[in-house]
Amino acid sequence: MLKVWGRANSTNVKKVLWCADELGLEVERIDAGGEFGIVDDPGYRALNPNGLIPCLQDGSLVLWESNAIVRYLIAQYGEGPLAVHDPARRAEADKWMDWATSTFAAPFRDVFWNTVRLSPDQSDNAIRERGIDECTRLLARVDAILADQAWLSGEAFGMGDIPLGCMAYAWFEMPIERPAQVHLERWYQRLTERDAFQRQVMTPLT
Repeated sequence: MLKVWGRANSTNVKKVLWCADELGLEVERIDAGGEFGIVDDPGYRALNPNGLIPCLQDGSLVLWESNAIVRYLIAQYGEGPLAVHDPARRAEADKWMDWATSTFAAPFRDVFWNTVRLSPDQSDNAIRERGIDECTRLLARVDAILADQAWLSGEAFGMGDIPLGCMAYAWFEMPIERPAQVHLERWYQRLTERDAFQRQVMTPLT
């Protein structure tokens, strides 16, 4: 059985749990990070020297970095639309995984932390509002792409939809003002209809 260390309300942990669920894989999740600690324990640092979550163990293989874990699970266990073997099609999904992490995640984190994670006396409204503006600008690129295709991964749901899909749940659940982005909203609605997304991603934000 796969083991995954990480708290259930972590966006990066949700990526892994959602992917595993889509693949029909059984996972033992071990609470770690945040209020659960563990990540600074020597035993955990031996698995993940970064002291972050998630961390995956599959037999003798230990992996960290959520996108790498998603890619591994699909390569190792994927079938059907998730298992894309054509390099060009796979690269189309890969780029959206990396874009979500390298470009969108930073402003999204500013919004999320100053809306959900921090108490009102700790949050910074100016950082929050700048984050909302930047996220809106970036999501306009996604909206334009989704005007011409159903999924970020192409014609079918795939790994390229997973990282941004996890953040999209929080984006649409947070009590913030968002402009209408109809193609993005249609894509998100399709995600909410997936059983694995409902089980693993549509959980309390806190």
